[in-house]
Amino acid sequence: MRIMVEACGCVTCGATINAIHEAGHVCVATDASEEAVGRWLADEFYRVPFARDEEFTRFIRSFVIEKNIDIVFPSLDDALLKWAHLKPELEKSGVHVMQSDMDTINICCDKWKLYNKFLENSIPTPKTSLCQDYPLVKPRNGRGGEGVAVTDKPIPMANMISQELLQGVEYTVDVFCNCLYEPVYIVPRVRMGVKDGKSTAGIVLDKPQIVEWTKKICSVIHFTGPVNIQCFETNEGIKFTEINPRFGGGTALGMAATENWIPLIVDTIIRHIPVIAKKDIKYGLKMGRYYAEVFCY
Repeated sequence: MRIMVEACGCVTCGATINAIHEAGHVCVATDASEEAVGRWLADEFYRVPFARDEEFTRFIRSFVIEKNIDIVFPSLDDALLKWAHLKPELEKSGVHVMQSDMDTINICCDKWKLYNKFLENSIPTPKTSLCQDYPLVKPRNGRGGEGVAVTDKPIPMANMISQELLQGVEYTVDVFCNCLYEPVYIVPRVRMGVKDGKSTAGIVLDKPQIVEWTKKICSVIHFTGPVNIQCFETNEGIKFTEINPRFGGGTALGMAATENWIPLIVDTIIRHIPVIAKKDIKYGLKMGRYYAEVFCY
């Protein structure tokens, strides 16, 4: 299959491209920059408009058809809502957008809506406000650490939230859900060496309480394919903070602890095979990251 990976200039794109190749598929990489490193790692590369550009939707609609793309892996939070709008139309043309449906994307991309969804379903989460009532301030719609601050100085709160500052161990939970929205894998990993919102190291741990809460989240919010859920283990228990309905920057560790998720996507999402033989999770598996050079003309 021809699988498209967007934003191939990010530091974590190599793991996704490698997983596609290991599964025996063709990787078509895209980015708004001609100098994106994924250009030299993928089988094909194409420059596309920025996700924030008005022409993005019109361009990408024709692009995926013209390039015979079978599966798209959205990876930019900026573009998730645009892909969600395109998903029903593209699937009629045989292009599978590997992300959850519009209702789920709307909830997960807005931290205030997600907070209220957690409250409605008694899922533990930090206290949150649209006013500057708490020290942690972040955009309602944002990614990574962009726009996040811990401050007691007054700042404009338009399209922002404030949140109580949690103390404890931060986890990302890598989750893979099948075509029936059921979690196949739930892999908690400690986020270590976080830089620009991405973990540069981590370790997979057996955390039954996190797993059980994650199952509840998956029962009230319908996910398709890969998703990563963030939470803290505090003295008061587990508290969930954010959900990214896409491959995460550290999902490579979640796959290494289970199996390559690319074949799972083909079998469970594209071919609609809901039941698969799961692998045992490799608890205790650690991941570190380093820079690798790509030389080119």
